[in-house]
Amino acid sequence: MVARTALEALTLPPLRLLRSPWPWRSLAYLGSGVLLGLASVLALVTLGTLGVVLLIGVVGLLALPGMVWVGIVVARFERRRLRLVDTEPAYDPHRRPGRPGWRAWLSTRTREAATWREFGYLLVSALALWWIDLLLVAAVLYVPLMFMSAPFVDSDLPIYLTVPSLLGGIGILPLATYPIMAWAGTRAAIARAVLSPRDTELTARLVEVSRSRARLVDAFELERRRIERDLHDGAQQRLVALSMTLGLARLDLPADSPAGQQVARAHEQAKEALAELRELIRGVHPQVLSDRGLPAAVEDVAGRSPLPVDVDLPLPGRLPAATEQVAYFVVTEALANVAKHSGATRARVGGGVTGVTGDWLIVEVRDDGVGGADPAAGSGLTGLADRVAAVDGRLLLSSPAGGPTVVRAEIPCG
Repeated sequence: MVARTALEALTLPPLRLLRSPWPWRSLAYLGSGVLLGLASVLALVTLGTLGVVLLIGVVGLLALPGMVWVGIVVARFERRRLRLVDTEPAYDPHRRPGRPGWRAWLSTRTREAATWREFGYLLVSALALWWIDLLLVAAVLYVPLMFMSAPFVDSDLPIYLTVPSLLGGIGILPLATYPIMAWAGTRAAIARAVLSPRDTELTARLVEVSRSRARLVDAFELERRRIERDLHDGAQQRLVALSMTLGLARLDLPADSPAGQQVARAHEQAKEALAELRELIRGVHPQVLSDRGLPAAVEDVAGRSPLPVDVDLPLPGRLPAATEQVAYFVVTEALANVAKHSGATRARVGGGVTGVTGDWLIVEVRDDGVGGADPAAGSGLTGLADRVAAVDGRLLLSSPAGGPTVVRAEIPCG
């Protein structure tokens, strides 16, 4: 068993516990708590005195914000001190101010519940907790230290009492480990519950996961752009040159000669490869999407579809690149599914920006096919839903038997 906290370490076998660093870490935690409590008392007394003496002055009005600031500083030290008896990091529940400057900082902090929890913890710590730390450590260590120091305090103590007293103190000392660790673990649990609640930690972790996912999506899109650029500037240009060379060679050879026929076939194959490469480049990252935006890119996809597609996608302007890319691939994949699986004769792509501040893009692909689309049937809808979810959007599907099938993507524009 690997102990994560001092309370969990109390369940270890005695010899293993005494050999571990947990007793010393618990003692250091309580000792530093005494020092931090003394500093808190000194700061509160100083600010309180200034507030009383200069009540009508500006400094007096700053006494309360000063105490709040002390509470924030003490809470920050407390969260760091928790690592002595709790190996799991304690997250800071404060959010970053929306703009720079001390006024924005003070306005943000005074509106947060975490700030006033920390101020209350400061008062409790200054008035009670550090006293308990000091009294408990002194009471627990008093008896073994008294026995151990007896031979040095009283030099006239007989030898038959000196040795038992010294050995008795050494034998009792390990028993002090348990109350010290128990109180250190309990005090740390109290501090974590007040200064770094589990829901705050979970929120912080979810935010970090969301940021990591956004960074991965951005990196993925940059890599797609790099691949598209390399294909466009490298392989495509070489295939164009090859096709031109074969075309010129084809003109110089008789059409009915064996060499002419071979060159003609090679020329046709080069043109087919070039067409396939252009389709691949368009699928990796369509240039029309970057140059002209989502409506033009959707019109391009609809024009290349094997069945008629009506497009009604009015947008007020360009949207964030990530939003446009996801919406484009939703339309591309949905229309590919319509052509392959639906048996439809016509499709429609519609949508627009919605929300009070235009913060959501709605894209809807509808067809008149037979319906019955199943994401588990390997149609690519599951991967499409994952792609939409990567930018905190969602994909909705309605496909009853007999149709129609509607794929609706709701994508944030922020």
